[in-house]
Parts: sequence; structure tokens; C-alpha cells
Amino acid sequence: MGLPSPASCWIALVSVLLVCRAIVCLGVPDPSVRDHLMQEEAFRQVGGGVLLTEPERRLSERLHKLKEQEMAGPQFPPAMHFFKARSLIQQSPIFRLLQMMPKGAALHIHTSSLVGVDWLVKNVTYRPHCYVCFTADQSVRFIFSAKQPIPQPGCSKWTLLEALRRELGNVTGFDRSLMQNLTLFTADPETTYPSQNVVWSKFEQTFSAVLGLLRHAPVFKDYLYQGLTQLYQDNIIYVELRTDLSETYELDGSTHDKSWCLRTYQEVSRKFAAQHPDFLGARVIFTVRRNLSASKVREAVQSAITLHKEFPEVMVGFDLVGHEDTGRPLWYFREALSLPMKLGVTLAYFFHAGETDLEGTEVDGNLLDALLFNTSRIGHGFALPHHPVAKELSRKMGVAIEICPISNQVLKLVSDLRNHPAAVLMSEGHPLVISSDDPAAFGTTGLSYDFYEMFVGIGGMSSNLGTLKELAINSLR
Repeated sequence: MGLPSPASCWIALVSVLLVCRAIVCLGVPDPSVRDHLMQEEAFRQVGGGVLLTEPERRLSERLHKLKEQEMAGPQFPPAMHFFKARSLIQQSPIFRLLQMMPKGAALHIHTSSLVGVDWLVKNVTYRPHCYVCFTADQSVRFIFSAKQPIPQPGCSKWTLLEALRRELGNVTGFDRSLMQNLTLFTADPETTYPSQNVVWSKFEQTFSAVLGLLRHAPVFKDYLYQGLTQLYQDNIIYVELRTDLSETYELDGSTHDKSWCLRTYQEVSRKFAAQHPDFLGARVIFTVRRNLSASKVREAVQSAITLHKEFPEVMVGFDLVGHEDTGRPLWYFREALSLPMKLGVTLAYFFHAGETDLEGTEVDGNLLDALLFNTSRIGHGFALPHHPVAKELSRKMGVAIEICPISNQVLKLVSDLRNHPAAVLMSEGHPLVISSDDPAAFGTTGLSYDFYEMFVGIGGMSSNLGTLKELAINSLR
């Protein structure tokens, strides 16, 4: 078939212009044309093409009315900081419906912030042989040990928690202070966290505080099972956990390597699935920090290749994590990330990219580079609407964006979630999934809180039950 002639191209262009003038440019628009255009726009959005049954349509209408009531109320939760809105969300009938809704899979959660801090403090820190020390920067560290641990630089003398609580008598306030070291949650977030650097500093500190608990091998197993339980209670049937596979330790100080960790993920997941037959499983995305050297990341990629070969059922891929604005861009690691291709092996990537508002910087190039390295999904993608080429490419490649609304707000990328860039992606029907990133750090659990913010705030009045269905199906797809 030959190329069209220049004359035929001009005829086609003139025809299009005449149609446009007939539709838009006349003084009195045709109501039927208006209806058609509005239907076309509604069809394009996430969930716009989902066919609803009659009961589902009635439920969707009910949700629409409930949304109208919440928007007309004196306080609209998505316009508020989540720490101030959480109690309002918990009272919302929409939220309670979302809790009952099947939500599919949680695809962007970090293991170190999977389980609520109340369980960690009230369960784990009450176990025998748990020691605590207090750091110079007013944080805490924990360790389990059969004998008095060796002092740690920058920390007070290790104190057995059982003995310390016995001395204190009333431990309610003390336990509350421990929880505050493991989460960002606060009554006055704007004052406590005036900038991104401040909130990220505290964010990183919470991970340092919790590691001594999570790395104790018996706790690690119980923690994973508890995490799967909390997700399952929120109607989630599959999860992919991002983890650095840190070395775990026993009471006598002996340690376990990454293979032991992956084997434990596999065993715990199988045990949970055996007791919950509709649970589809848990798998792992191996992560390292993006501020490492190129040689260290190359070693990590090589390790990921080896681990994937050893544990193909549980180890699904590789990612770089940490504060994107202060870390090295993906292109800095291009040789390391090209290693699987050079070796002729497959290693899936699931890159954090676009978790930034620094448009035009070197870091802002991570979105395009993630796609060039054939990432399977993009974590956050907050900056994607500013990059039309990357946006078009991700759509064509079918690369879903993992939207984490509460994380983006708490870490100060957006204050009013009605202004979240994902609203643009939703209106265009871009492939999206909803996740919670670091639920324990933000005072959430499961996915219902993030689904609420997406459905009520980001999606506005345009989102409906079809939107919720497509988001859940996307996560499994």
C-alpha cells in the first residue's frame, strides 16, 4: 500500500478542520455533540469502560451521593494532611465500604514498615532478652541478646526493657514514646516537618530505630506473618514486598544470609496461604539504596541475578530505594543495570522513579531511564505528567504506575490531594495501581486509606465503582 499523496493529505486536514468548526466553533453548540464529547471523556478515564451490573450501578450511585456529602462538609479529608484527616476518614461511610472491598494486590510496600508500630511495641518489645539504648539524636535502637550487648557508638548503655519497665512502673507513656520513634505520625505535621529534608531525615531515622527488632530471626518470621494477616484483613490477596534482605541474627549473635531470608519469606507465605486458601502469595523485590557507589550496585545486581536463579518463585526483581532527590540518578548506574542483558539473563526491574518535584534536574530523568531499562512498573511516578514522551512510552509498554497518595502527601510532594498529578493519569486511563509504600510509618494499614484518598480526593466526582474495580484488577494484572 503506497503513501497518501500531498493533495489527499490536505483534503483530509481541511475535512478535519471543517468538522472541528462544526462541533466547536459555531456560536450555539449542538447538545448531542456535547453529550457525545462528555461520554467520550468519561469513557477514557480509569474504569470508564467497566460494565457494571444493576446492583453495582446502584452501589455506584450511593457512593456518588456519599461523596457529595463529604465534599460539602466543613472538613474535606483529602484537602487536609493525612495525620489530621485520619480520624475523619475512619468515620467515613465510604471508607468503611472500601475496607470491605476486594482490593487485589499490594505491589509497593517496604517490609521494614509493613506492620503497625503498636504491635511492634506491645508485642515484640515485651519479649525476653530485648534491650534498648537511646541515641544522641533522641532516637532509639533495639537488640535481642542472651547477654549484655556490646555498647554501640552514639548510644547510651544497653538496658534490658523488662528491667526498665519494672523500674518505671506505669509504662503507658514510655511505650507511647517508643512508638513515636517508629512512625512519622504526629498531631502537628506542618510544624514538625517544615520541609522535605526534615521529614525525610525523620523518615530514615524510623527505619534505623526498628531494624534491631525486625532483624531478630524469630521476630522476623512472626512479623512477616503478622504483616500478611493485616493485609489479608483489608481484603488483599497478594503482595510484593521491597526489602534489602538484611542479615538476620539469633539470640546468641549468629547470623543468617540473604538466602535464609528469602527461604523464610517463602516458608511464611506458604504457611499463610495454606491457612487462607484464597491468598495468592507474597514475593520479594530485592532493593539497595540509590546513594551507593556504582561498583556496589553492580555487586547488588549480580547478587539479585544469583538469588533470582536460586529462588525464582519468591524473588521477582530489583529496585533502588531512598530519597530520590538526594540519591544518584539511574543513569549513573547504567553499566550495573545493563549487566543482566550483557550476561543474557532476565532480571525484572521495578524502579522508584519520578518521586520528585524538581522538574528538569538530573534526577527528573529517572522516569525515562527507568523505561529505557525496561522497568516492569514505576514506583510513584509523581512527575510523570510533566514528561509527555515518558508518559506515552509507559502507556504503550503497559508499564503501570504505583500511586502511593498518602506517602506523597506526608513526604511533602503535595499538600491537597485533589492536586495530585495522578488525577491527570486517571482521566487519561493510564495503567495505575494503588499502594501504601510505608504504612506503619504513616499510621495506616493495608490499602483502604490510600484507596480512599484516590477515590474521593484524586478521582473527585468522576471516579465511580468502575474506577475501583479497574484499580483492583490492574493490581492483579
